[in-house]
Amino acid sequence: MRWYLTGVVVSGFGTTAMWLVSGIWVKSLTGSDSLAALAAFALWAPVLLGPLLGTLADRVRRRPLLVVLDLAAAALLPVLLWVDSADRVWLLFAVLVVYGAQGAVHEAAEQALVATALDEKRLGTLNGLRMTANESTKLIAPLVAAGLFAAYGGGTVALLDAASFTLAAGLFALMPVREERPARPESRHWWRETTEGARLLRASPVLRPLVATGAFTMLLAGVNGAAIYAVVDRGLGHAPAYAGVLYAVQGAGSVLAGLVTGPLLRRIPERSLAAAGLGLFAVAMGVRALPYEATALAASAAIGLGLPWVLVAVVTAVQREAPPEAVGRVAATAHTLVMAPNALALALGAGLVALVDVRVLLPLLALAGTGWAAVVAGRGRCGPDRETRTRDASVPVG
Repeated sequence: MRWYLTGVVVSGFGTTAMWLVSGIWVKSLTGSDSLAALAAFALWAPVLLGPLLGTLADRVRRRPLLVVLDLAAAALLPVLLWVDSADRVWLLFAVLVVYGAQGAVHEAAEQALVATALDEKRLGTLNGLRMTANESTKLIAPLVAAGLFAAYGGGTVALLDAASFTLAAGLFALMPVREERPARPESRHWWRETTEGARLLRASPVLRPLVATGAFTMLLAGVNGAAIYAVVDRGLGHAPAYAGVLYAVQGAGSVLAGLVTGPLLRRIPERSLAAAGLGLFAVAMGVRALPYEATALAASAAIGLGLPWVLVAVVTAVQREAPPEAVGRVAATAHTLVMAPNALALALGAGLVALVDVRVLLPLLALAGTGWAAVVAGRGRCGPDRETRTRDASVPVG
């Protein structure tokens, strides 16, 4: 899967750059913290249609789908060269919405491809490496993006992202994976196929609590993300571009998280890893409210370490539990349930930041997060799910 991981790095670099710059771009053109936060909401909003979009990943071969999606994104992004004033910000928001829809289908296709092409015992390791590959781009991409934006404007970053998608499409096309054409379903009714993913997810005692924990974590993460510019501006007294430094430090934490996730998942169940990740993330979010640069950097690193553990735990469990012919739909449904609260919280957070001081808002959310993590960890100590005990029975515990 070296081709796959290389493609993840390349496309992730451009996506991270564009994600960061979209908020800075809006902030620079309009001067509004709330509109800057809404740029991230535009990227996440299509997640609400994830189950419907993810059905496509079970209808066609996944590798060609990834190639087509990346080429389409590369063709779309140059449109942003026309965004050079506040009255054209609407065009940036429109492109971000389409960009988010492409990402929803891409995520489902990736998970389905990995689940069907890789041995089940290696899923946790690969997902950890994928997280490391993807998040490692945050070590460089935010700094590069902020520098390019400061020197040449947002259009240059959009072209960089388009180039990264083009290269990723070539890498996915060269990936040596044999795929059978998906079997034709008995019913070609799109909605019935879509709801099958939700039914399978609801019926699984392993996936239900994990997806709920992931959803709550991303709810907190959405408000935390919406507050980033207020933390940088009001708390630390820096220009908006300093957010790139915090995201770079967060990326370093995520790189470490991905490297240790595989070994951890060979020793503990996904639920325990998710509880640990949520607890660490929540504490770091509360610390971020302190008006000190050192604590802000430390909190960003801890957020980068804890948040991926929750997401990798959910992804790995979905790939192990879902039937091969329905991985795309189950993955897309889980992705929507986990990420939709993030999209809604970004919009909610944009308003909360204007009304509530972040020194009060973030500690309150941290208390809620640590409480949820304690409940999940307590249930895990009462005994793992029957499926988890069976699956991990042959794994030695260190």
